[in-house]
Amino acid sequence: MTIKLPASVVNFAAGDTTLFDNFVDYWNHYRSENGTKQFSYIKTDKEGKSLSLAQKQEALGPMLLREISKRSGVDVTSMAAEQMATHPLVAWSVGNIASQLIDAVLPSTMVEGTSAYAEIKTIGYGETGIFDIKSRDLFAVTKVGKLGMREAELQKGHVKQVTLTPEGHMITVGVSLFRVLSGQESLADFTVKALRSIETEMTKDIYTAFATAMAALDTDATTGLKVSGYTQEDLTILAQKVSAFSGGAKPIVLGTKVALANILPEDPNYRYQIDSPFVTLGYVRTIAGIDTFEIPQIADWTNPFATYVANDYLWIVAPGTDKLIKCVIGGAMVSNVTGQFDSAMLLQNASLVKFWKAGLITSSVAAAISL
Repeated sequence: MTIKLPASVVNFAAGDTTLFDNFVDYWNHYRSENGTKQFSYIKTDKEGKSLSLAQKQEALGPMLLREISKRSGVDVTSMAAEQMATHPLVAWSVGNIASQLIDAVLPSTMVEGTSAYAEIKTIGYGETGIFDIKSRDLFAVTKVGKLGMREAELQKGHVKQVTLTPEGHMITVGVSLFRVLSGQESLADFTVKALRSIETEMTKDIYTAFATAMAALDTDATTGLKVSGYTQEDLTILAQKVSAFSGGAKPIVLGTKVALANILPEDPNYRYQIDSPFVTLGYVRTIAGIDTFEIPQIADWTNPFATYVANDYLWIVAPGTDKLIKCVIGGAMVSNVTGQFDSAMLLQNASLVKFWKAGLITSSVAAAISL
């Protein structure tokens, strides 16, 4: 996938996006090597030689130093790193450059992982997200007599506005600016870890809003949108309901790899080849004309070796309609780096603040199967 740099990052780059373009390529390469999906990245240099992730990380070092010099107005190579590490403008530049690197890829990264059930919207710093929610019902059609008789009851399609205000989330870590400037520590590596931390927390917030809403669905046997225990018949019935009340939009099934593995045909005589999607993926791609979509699992870092996304639920949504969850990201990341001598360990405290908020704001319909 090609990531387009946000306007705020392009403006910050002031006409020279070399560092940010290379970081996007590095990030896509990193995700391709450390994840299950493949993204678009440069595989060879101008001479046709293979480029490794380590080589790209090393190449980012000089680019970062040039950007720090440009931003601070100070040539960081003109004196020893331990002297440059105490320069307030150098510390300010490092924090803001790391923030812009994260902002370069964060919105697109979030869209990739949650696009089936969430809409990501970027707004300005201090602004509030405003969403227009249209009613999903249709106009009532009344039987009338001859023309010229009194009109049927007047109707109008109403639009409801719902707001979502981003909330601040902070990461504070100890950084040795001397080691960064001398090349002993990688600012790119630090930035990737901060990015993954923010990405994980934001994904958890989006998923929590989604799972909470789905758990509250009505279980009435006739009118409800939630059932217990998987059967192909229940899946098909719920998919029909979601489609019918979504203007005929195509429904899909969401779930983790573990949850999707429960979707099997009712026919006990089914057969599959060794190279079939069920074997290679661990679940079927399509059943009864309904496509399945895997939700990536998330590590629950507050509970070692536990995972966050429920493995005992299947969700049916119509992503072509209004997305169930809205997430607003407020403005560029804000950073602050303390002075070198504020800590007895000669570390600067780098604090990164990002504003976002996720919530259930929708007119669409979804269903759930509790396994």
